[in-house]
Amino acid sequence: MRAPLDPDMFDEVCPSDLTPIRFGDKWAGMIIRCLEGGPRRFSELRVPLRGVTAKVLTRSLRKLAEDGLIRRDARAGRVEYALTPLGRSLLGPMEVACAWAREHWEELLDAREGVVPADGPGTRLGGGEPPPPSKGVARLVNHQS
Repeated sequence: MRAPLDPDMFDEVCPSDLTPIRFGDKWAGMIIRCLEGGPRRFSELRVPLRGVTAKVLTRSLRKLAEDGLIRRDARAGRVEYALTPLGRSLLGPMEVACAWAREHWEELLDAREGVVPADGPGTRLGGGEPPPPSKGVARLVNHQS
């Protein structure tokens, strides 16, 4: 028997619309991570993905299956989702993208908030007031307070 998924395996700001690198839809990368350790039932996926509705999770799972990244296995009334070899091949590129985002997180935050780097020009691109923070930035800012 495999260990249950950790309910806190993802930061509460996940999925953040801050990162410019996406794999599939908003939830796809997190679903792929949940399936990294082996097949999972829908109810198991809901534990760490508590921010997604059942309808949206179903839609994301169907899209990942259509793209050949996961397979849906229904046996004796039990449905499980698992990574295909193609889906598993995304784990390496996802790790590289996550490492890049961790390394550049502060720069991404500053860019979204319209802050010009210290070595950059003296004015904000486009001038004027900064745009309102995105949902992911707002959650991150509130989380850190």
